Amino acid sequence: MKNLINVSLAMMAISVSGCAMAPAKGIAHKGRIIEYKSGQEGFDTRTFFYEAENEVVAFDAQFTLELAKKSIAHLRTFTNKPISWLVITHPNPDKFNGASVFKDEGAKILSSKHTADAIPGVHAYKEYYFVEIAKMFKKGEYPQPSPIDQTFEEKMDLVLRGGERIELRELSQPGVSSTQTVAYIDSINALFVGDLVHNKAHAWLEGGIVNGKPTPTIEGWISDLTELASIYPAQAAVYGGRGVTADLQTSAQSQIKYLQAAVQIIDSDLKQLGAKAKDFSGPKAGVLYKSLAEQFHEKFPDYDLAYMIEYGAYGLVQSKMQKIK
Repeated sequence: MKNLINVSLAMMAISVSGCAMAPAKGIAHKGRIIEYKSGQEGFDTRTFFYEAENEVVAFDAQFTLELAKKSIAHLRTFTNKPISWLVITHPNPDKFNGASVFKDEGAKILSSKHTADAIPGVHAYKEYYFVEIAKMFKKGEYPQPSPIDQTFEEKMDLVLRGGERIELRELSQPGVSSTQTVAYIDSINALFVGDLVHNKAHAWLEGGIVNGKPTPTIEGWISDLTELASIYPAQAAVYGGRGVTADLQTSAQSQIKYLQAAVQIIDSDLKQLGAKAKDFSGPKAGVLYKSLAEQFHEKFPDYDLAYMIEYGAYGLVQSKMQKIK
């Protein structure tokens, strides 16, 4: 647990920002996507709202209850339509911790069955870290999971009151997490993918929490991106949990390139360190992860959120170290 995100409260005290996309064309009611982005105190997570004719569907719930409330307050500067659904794309705390706030707004919580099954284990692991190790929350203050109202297996069509259809699909491999749901709205050619894509931003390389430990699966992540490209239009707008929005072809290719480079950088670093690689699990770990972040910056100088490597690459590093012991 020593190498988990060592984020201090002082680092977290950064203001929150949000923005909205222009109304989408091609449907009579001018459905649109509204975006809210936290600062580092919420791991720069983006919550998206799809404003349909009669209602709003939200994608991912933010890391804290306060950030979830701020995301909804941001939404209310654009529309007063009710939030009918919250879709959780994968079982990471910045996606499900704030779900109860959406439920209080009247939204039903929806996820894949595998995501719902994974949430309790992820929650236990993360609560221990953020309360006992990082001391970011006092005991009893860490957000508790909200019950999932509806689950699906493999694929589901979510039909809204105005007839709009949102296709939900669980991808076949674990990606950034142990399970991964994407949502596609054909009428506006929009694809919501959670943290599967960090376009022009450094990625969270911890991996899914499986049986109480981080389990990164870069091969599965790449497979998911390839699967997306085989199913959806190349020009579909991809709304990732972090980074900037771009078309599917650009987003998938860039993410695959990044993941392949990440493996090469970490493999090379561990090889050069030799016996000293064990320091990634000791008191010198912070210095080593900072050096690793600098190497990523050299490879991707125009990428945002460099702290994601310094604090989130431990899962991939530790899995690589296990293989070379």
